[in-house]
Amino acid sequence: MRSYLEVMNEANQSLSVDVTGQRLDIFLAAAVPEVSRSHWKGLIQCGRVLVNGEGSKPNHKLRRGDGVSWTLEDPAPAEAQPENIPLDILFEDDAVLVLCKPAGLVVHPAAGNEAGTLVNALLFYDPIFKSVERAGIVHRLDKDTSGVMVVAKTEQAMAELQRQFKARETRKEYRAFVWGSLPLKGRIETFIGRHPKHRKKMAVLTEGGRKAISTFQVLETFAEITFAQVKIETGRTHQIRVHMAHLRHPIVGDRVYGRARKNRLPMEVGRQMLHAAKLEFVHPTTGKRLSFEAPLSNDMHLLLETLRNK
Repeated sequence: MRSYLEVMNEANQSLSVDVTGQRLDIFLAAAVPEVSRSHWKGLIQCGRVLVNGEGSKPNHKLRRGDGVSWTLEDPAPAEAQPENIPLDILFEDDAVLVLCKPAGLVVHPAAGNEAGTLVNALLFYDPIFKSVERAGIVHRLDKDTSGVMVVAKTEQAMAELQRQFKARETRKEYRAFVWGSLPLKGRIETFIGRHPKHRKKMAVLTEGGRKAISTFQVLETFAEITFAQVKIETGRTHQIRVHMAHLRHPIVGDRVYGRARKNRLPMEVGRQMLHAAKLEFVHPTTGKRLSFEAPLSNDMHLLLETLRNK
């Protein structure tokens, strides 16, 4: 059984209230039902839960638009250990390492994935990553999304890359197979946040959330599937998967945001067919703008060729 810390760390730690008059402890118990109302009451009384940035009481009556947040004191995680996991390196110098992450590889160690991650692989590959916060990870891809990533090898490089990602100075381009006939091109601008009922999922929200912008262009169209290029201007959790599902063209193979399809694929797929194909950023030391491409993963390449020959 998962601890309440694991459950609550999966939930959005900043919630927007859409109903007036509900007690704070009741609201939280409904938002994160895996945690009991009595446990929430204790956290509120200990000052761990804030309403609009201030401490409150369990019986506090919320108003529409209030912001509820909480903080947790996680136990110190075990230090990640080096593991001999092969890396597909596209570029490396004294400041950065660019690689192609395979599908199925988790980026950060976490509950349930303490080993076998990209961090473990980096620590084995070069001890220098032990001296950099989070082993130099400045952005991440979902476990089942493949593609290009950049990792910092120094604290200075990490700070500069983090700044670029935050300032939207990087360029990220993906390839995706989606269900149905996608319009030839389009732009999606919404707000994305934690799903109000299914706390493990993200969703497009009418209130709250963070701005998310994606653009897409069709590359090839098949009978039931579209192969598309997707660029993202923001980097929200599950952004492309949520946006495509919102358009009712979910990513092929996405078991979280997709749905069962009566028509079968020409081949079996074991994950969402999403690949980070291209990444551009300014080198943190030289100031030169760099662009890297990761070739389409084997399973997506095979699906593409199978669809073309069908």
